[in-house]
Amino acid sequence: MADEVLLTEEGYQKLEKELNHLENEKRREIAKRIKVAREFGDISENSEYDDAKNEQAFVEGRIKEIQNMLRNAKVVKDSEVTDTKVNIGTTVKLKELESNEDYKYTLVGSAESDPLNYKISNESPIGKAIIGHKIGDVVAVEVPSGRVKYKITSIEKTKKNK
Repeated sequence: MADEVLLTEEGYQKLEKELNHLENEKRREIAKRIKVAREFGDISENSEYDDAKNEQAFVEGRIKEIQNMLRNAKVVKDSEVTDTKVNIGTTVKLKELESNEDYKYTLVGSAESDPLNYKISNESPIGKAIIGHKIGDVVAVEVPSGRVKYKITSIEKTKKNK
């Protein structure tokens, strides 16, 4: 499937929850804002109306985006994730061999990536390099500044946030 979206079970559930919120709560909220803004009269120079319509367009776009992701989702089941091989749903500790610095990342699908919280995509340079490898493996990653080598020092199943 060309548009396949890899997700953890937790990521799939988060998208379903967001979709439900947008379809059932946010749409109603925006419809009320549009109705109130129309009551102000001439909509050609009504900033409240314009803001509500812009938000409506954004929300509808996000709904379509989430529906598409869920339709094309391949969920990596928790039972498929082990602590012996890097996969989506694992947290990996890496040691950069040149600087001897340690890094810890959770590997997720691209729809779930959050680099500021150390959740990296399987499609990122590091994610692509480490997926499928085991503890002790050394992997080379092409980065803008050149090639960096990392040693995988630990792999653990990611704990769920509930």
